[in-house]
Amino acid sequence: MPTDLDRSDLLIAPGFAEEHRDHADERGLTRQPRSLARDAVRRFAKNKLAIVGTAIVLLLVTAAIFADDWFIALPLGRTPVPLVARTPYNKGFFGPTGAFPGRKYWMGTDLNGRDLYSRIVFGARISLSIGLLASLVAMGIGIPLGGLAGWRGGRADFLVMRLVDVMSAIPTLLFAFLIMARLGAGFWNVMLAIGVTSWISVCRLTRAQFLSLREKEFIEAERMIGASSWRIFRVHLLPNAMAPIIIALTFAIPIAIFAEASLSFLGVGINPPMPSWGQMLGRDGITNMTFYWHLALFPALMIALTMLGFTLMGDGLRDALDPRMINAK
Repeated sequence: MPTDLDRSDLLIAPGFAEEHRDHADERGLTRQPRSLARDAVRRFAKNKLAIVGTAIVLLLVTAAIFADDWFIALPLGRTPVPLVARTPYNKGFFGPTGAFPGRKYWMGTDLNGRDLYSRIVFGARISLSIGLLASLVAMGIGIPLGGLAGWRGGRADFLVMRLVDVMSAIPTLLFAFLIMARLGAGFWNVMLAIGVTSWISVCRLTRAQFLSLREKEFIEAERMIGASSWRIFRVHLLPNAMAPIIIALTFAIPIAIFAEASLSFLGVGINPPMPSWGQMLGRDGITNMTFYWHLALFPALMIALTMLGFTLMGDGLRDALDPRMINAK
């Protein structure tokens, strides 16, 4: 019967251990150490709905970025030329007014003869930009306030949570509408109004994460060795709380897009002729949808598709980054 090789045998037979280790790896007897990031990517890749949502988001982002060649035209000082779009968004009477979708005009034309497909593509740039920037503004307000409340506690926590209570008592859309009524319509005003009214959920989430983390053993160890509060916040608390915050960001972007659509629908959003899906839906779409049905269908469809894509991707990230899924197969 064969016996295991002793240490001297291994010394005189170089390569034997490596060869048998390779065979053991092939049989699954040994495994490489598992990485949390690798496990998250593997779980996300197995989620087919999350992949579909990511593909939708990437398609929309690509169309928004490459609607025209602005990245070449700006350094050269010339007017951008459409790439994904067919015409500039403000080129009127490109075709007959109110033309229905067909072979020549894929999504038809609006009542000013502008190509609706091109305006939908440029509208993706406006709506996605507002969604992302407004969400970043909300994160910039909510994370510091939530972190201060969760880490310091006491009076800081009391003051922050009372501010949250006051903000929660005011309907978000109404508050944003009042801000827009004071500032006026425009891209940056819409982004600011949505951002400063949507940080409450981020603040509560960050506070909850910090309240949980500050009692952990590694935080107590950092305190005992004299680490500063800023170091603990920057090196330990914030990185460990980022997973749920990233997930919250993926859900906040479509909510901000929907808020922009609502404000534009109410007439205090994006100034024409700059297109956004909400403006296209509210100004011409709803008013003329009895006959010119395509003016309302395609902007509404793009808003719904964007909401679906970000929601599916956010659900996939939540499942992939959930610590309870670490031992899932």
